[in-house]
Amino acid sequence: MPYNTIIMSLFELYLRLGIDHIADIQSYDHILFVISLCIIYPLKHWKKLLILITAFTLGHSTTLILATLHIFSIPTNIIEFLIPVTIMLTAFGNILQKSDKFSTVSHRYKYVLAMFFGLIHGLGFSNYLRSMLGNEEGLLVPLLSFNIGIELGQIIIVAIILALTILAVDMLGMKRREWNLIFSGAALGISLVMAIERFPW
Repeated sequence: MPYNTIIMSLFELYLRLGIDHIADIQSYDHILFVISLCIIYPLKHWKKLLILITAFTLGHSTTLILATLHIFSIPTNIIEFLIPVTIMLTAFGNILQKSDKFSTVSHRYKYVLAMFFGLIHGLGFSNYLRSMLGNEEGLLVPLLSFNIGIELGQIIIVAIILALTILAVDMLGMKRREWNLIFSGAALGISLVMAIERFPW
C-alpha cells in the first residue's frame, strides 16, 4: 500500500476516533462541559463564544500533546475527578450570570478559565488516545488528526446547542434566564454526582 494512502487512512481513523470520543454519549462529561460553556451565549455573541472555544482548544491541545508524549502526567483518578469539577464551576458561574451582557473583564476571566479547564480535559483526552495508540511509534499524524476530530466534535455540539437556543428562546419565546437555568442546573447536579463518585481520596 502506498505511503500516502497509509497516512491518509491513519489520519481518517484518528479523526473519527476524535469525533467519536467527544460526541460519545457514554463519555458525556466532555459534552456536558461544552454545553455548560456555551449555553449562556446567544447567537449575537458568537465571537465571544468562539474565543472561549479557542481558549479551551489551546488548553486541551497543549496537555493532549504533552501527556501523550509522556512529557507531563497526572494520575488518571485525579483527572477523572477534576473533569466534573470543571463542569460544576462552569455551570455554577452560568447560574450566577443574570443577563447575556458580558463586561470585558468578566469575559477575559472566562477566557483564562476556559483555557485552564482545557488543560484538564486534554489530560482526559490523552488517556483515551494513549490506550488507542499502544506502542505505535508515529505519533504526529494520530495526534494531529485526533485533535482535529475533537474540535469538529465540539463544533457540532456548539452548533446543536445554538440551534436549540434559537428555537427555544427566539422562536418559542422561552426566557433566556430560564433556558440557562435548566441546562446549567442539570449540568451542576450531574457533575456533582460524578465528582462524588470519582472522589480520589
